[in-house]
Amino acid sequence: MSSTTDKISGKTNEIAGKAKQAIGKASGDNSLRAEGAAQEAKGKAQVATGTVKEKLKNAVDRL
Repeated sequence: MSSTTDKISGKTNEIAGKAKQAIGKASGDNSLRAEGAAQEAKGKAQVATGTVKEKLKNAVDRL
């Protein structure tokens, strides 16, 4: 995956995770809240991975 793809997928997962958490909170569904928290965490990790890939690519391009 490219850094941009990682970042887009990550943001998508973050947003979906937050939505699941909100729905879970509103409906009292703790398992949905937990699933949303996990998905949001996954998204944040994907964004971080994309950022690292981008920085590494930029460093290599400067060599």
